[in-house]
Amino acid sequence: MKAPQLPADTGANAPTRRRLLTGAGASAAAGLLAGCVPGAQGASGVVPGASSDNVLVIAMTASDIPILDTGLSSNQGYEGTRFVGNQLWDGLTRFDLTSAEQIPPVVPGLATRWTRAGNGEDWTFTLREGVTFHDGTPFDADAVLFNFDRYLNKSSPHFYPELNSQAGLAISGIRSVTRTGPMEIRVSTEGPLSYLPSNLTTVLLASPTAVRKYGNKGFQKHPVGTGPFRFHSVARGRQLVLRANPDYWNGAPRSAYVVLQPIPDATARVAALRAGQVHWIEVPPPDDVPQLAKEGYQVLTNSYDHVWPWIIDTTRKPFDDVRVRRAMNYAVDREGLIRNVLQGTADPAYQAVARANTAYRPANDLYRHDPARARQLLREAGRPHGFSATLSYPTSGSGNMVPGPMNEALQQNLAEVGIKVKLEPVEWASMISSYYAGRIPGGADMINISLTMQQEGFWASFFGGDSPLNVSRLRNPRVDALFRRARAAFDDAERAGIYAEAARLITDDAPWVFIVDDRNPRALLGSVKGFVEPRSWFCDLTTVHLA
Repeated sequence: MKAPQLPADTGANAPTRRRLLTGAGASAAAGLLAGCVPGAQGASGVVPGASSDNVLVIAMTASDIPILDTGLSSNQGYEGTRFVGNQLWDGLTRFDLTSAEQIPPVVPGLATRWTRAGNGEDWTFTLREGVTFHDGTPFDADAVLFNFDRYLNKSSPHFYPELNSQAGLAISGIRSVTRTGPMEIRVSTEGPLSYLPSNLTTVLLASPTAVRKYGNKGFQKHPVGTGPFRFHSVARGRQLVLRANPDYWNGAPRSAYVVLQPIPDATARVAALRAGQVHWIEVPPPDDVPQLAKEGYQVLTNSYDHVWPWIIDTTRKPFDDVRVRRAMNYAVDREGLIRNVLQGTADPAYQAVARANTAYRPANDLYRHDPARARQLLREAGRPHGFSATLSYPTSGSGNMVPGPMNEALQQNLAEVGIKVKLEPVEWASMISSYYAGRIPGGADMINISLTMQQEGFWASFFGGDSPLNVSRLRNPRVDALFRRARAAFDDAERAGIYAEAARLITDDAPWVFIVDDRNPRALLGSVKGFVEPRSWFCDLTTVHLA
């Protein structure tokens, strides 16, 4: 493994066990691709005292470094939250990412406990004592109020509209946040909001001192949080360097530095791994997965809450006819896609919800590959010769797997029943911006985008009749009523049953083409130790180290 060149500090299935293929390490091609792989060489200068055996280098699928500001880090999707948001900052709550077996529950973060009043609208959070931000600012109730003002309070001088917009799903339903003691706050919601603790996992908290000093925009160049890593340096489009926070409240990280490199091209990521320029790559090309395992790399997968659908604008003809939408679902050869394109790195999606969601019920599986049934439905809908449609899809990015080859295979599936789909590629950052604004890019009939119901609020966001993110535009009053019931159901098992009923109705309505659920493939050198592949979009980097 070549020592990465680090810049000086700038100041600026049903649940199953993961598949783990370990081995002796990387190939001996180190250095062959110097200067050819985006970001592989880093910037000039070296961190004093840094040694190559204590610097973890990760190649992301993102096209650029995520925005270095709490909730805005998701501008590169949940990959941005995974590698930047959750490393620099904490929320009041977090997901337990220590197990590869369980669906991660919500556990204490910067709040040690929470209780709710009988009406379910007022929640009291007890804050963690003895925590400081990376700049020495004490973490307390005033710091929490400052951050919620920044997210929510339009009359506050620190309100940040861009943050409010990006974090909208997580802060939706919060009416007010008040200080009830030096280390205690009350969150009041607009009606019962049973899944508030889940939503708060991505409401990440910044240092008030740093925001006041640099302003909302300037903070991105001087990010400060309480997270396990501190900001060290950034070279936009090339790499972000984080250094361990030795005072982290949940234990200091094992790696002194983490270097994050955006390498959106999957072939380039694998080349960087084989050349010894990175220790870890996200989403290796599926065709390379078997060979990487044979060569001794660790190839990890696990089922998690990651759906990869086509979302259909149901207000357009012929998609306003449910028979057409169901025909499209029956036309998809999911097993063939997984076998021939994805090399086993996904699970078939026969319904709306992924296997790693507590609402998954095998009885709701509906859409097997049945071209004859698809043609019959098209005839019944008055479309015996099919029709033409357009699909907007991302070229790369967080959770999008290998969208080009996948959509080309699906295009062929649909053509076999007479549906001609024109594929329109869109750059990921542009697509996610349009999607969060409630639009399908380019006026296409459908959008292919990776999504999750990992946080329960996403159910109503994606399928609720009044939600701007429901770009299918389909409204089912029975589904909306179930979502209202879920908001007021404080028992987790009861809520999972409600969502399972909603999933049954959504699957029958077919506002999406349900295609596959990702298994989160990544490849690591054999020298990378301590990593747990959780059933989540997120991961814990504090335990990871080189041996």
